[in-house]
Amino acid sequence: MTDTTQTSAQSYVPDPRNDRVEVYVNGAFFPRDKAMVPVFDSGFVLGDGIWEGLRLVKGRLLAVDEHMARLYEGANSIQLDIGMDRAALVEEIWKTLRHNGMEDGVHIRLMISRGVKSTPNQDPRFIIGKATIVIVAEYKQPNAALKARGLKLMTSTIRCSTPDVFDLRLNSHSRLNFIQALIQAINMGADEALMLDDRGFVASCNSTNFFIIRGEELWTSTGATCFNGITRAKVIALWRDAGKTVREKDYTLAETYAADEAFVTGTLGGVTPVTMIDGRKVGTGSPGPVTAAITKLYQTYVGD
Repeated sequence: MTDTTQTSAQSYVPDPRNDRVEVYVNGAFFPRDKAMVPVFDSGFVLGDGIWEGLRLVKGRLLAVDEHMARLYEGANSIQLDIGMDRAALVEEIWKTLRHNGMEDGVHIRLMISRGVKSTPNQDPRFIIGKATIVIVAEYKQPNAALKARGLKLMTSTIRCSTPDVFDLRLNSHSRLNFIQALIQAINMGADEALMLDDRGFVASCNSTNFFIIRGEELWTSTGATCFNGITRAKVIALWRDAGKTVREKDYTLAETYAADEAFVTGTLGGVTPVTMIDGRKVGTGSPGPVTAAITKLYQTYVGD
């Protein structure tokens, strides 16, 4: 049977070592099938929590300061008390990695909810304990075959929200609208959903940030209605540092269809080419040379 998850923007190379990796839950470690949170946890009840995805490459946590800044900014915005400062939380990540003997090629999912409630409702005043902290560290390498083929996108009817509705700079556990958009794309034979903003300009994908290339110019959205992507920011900086042009601007689907190349960015996948949008080839329909140049710059930064 074909593993359809291998066409996902979040696909990775399966690694049997993950069966033995233990999960951190509130300071203790558990086998994968024993790691649990209570049914009254606010994260389970209604997605009341925040998260970060980080990578460990050759003993180094990539952009850990940027990830912690985003996490604590998100916690502050929803008045979630994590219960420890940044340095202490980073040490818990390292504790998880040391416990599992992990040094390279690891993706870490750090998940924090407001904690356990006395009853399943929306009101945060019903919290009866401290924040719940879960750290899942797994051996994950991006799917090279997908990068060679490129992603197929479909434009979803579901829009990215504006900050007055839901600020996408907040890495919230609540992701139902993006899951709906992805389901639409999957049902149409695509790998990921391309999403517009409330005015019809290109904003983001359902789990990644989106870029197009016109000539050697790199175009991406203004950032008002897309994820506050750390990989996105790094790619923008790397291309500008190389003396090239980056435009953070409003642009349309028509301009997207006329692009020479396109790609998405994310913590796990880094830079992943896009070769088809809405049944139309992007450029030649194969990953292009500018995307390859940007990928090389990013891999040099990462140390892969």
